Amino acid sequence: MQQVTLNVQGMSCGHCVNSIEGNVGKLNGVELVKVHLDTAKVDISLDPNVISLKEIKGEIEDQGYDVE
Repeated sequence: MQQVTLNVQGMSCGHCVNSIEGNVGKLNGVELVKVHLDTAKVDISLDPNVISLKEIKGEIEDQGYDVE
């Protein structure tokens, strides 16, 4: 498993947390997703043999957030 922390702008409420944790968490190869609203960060555990970080960033951006 690979651990990554992404800076994600535009998250402001519980809906944002549920949206990102729910949608990214459903992706094959993603083990854990934890959103931290106070620091605008998202911790992700993923299997790089199954899913790429680019795919995860794309999923978050598709929901209207900016990934730095």
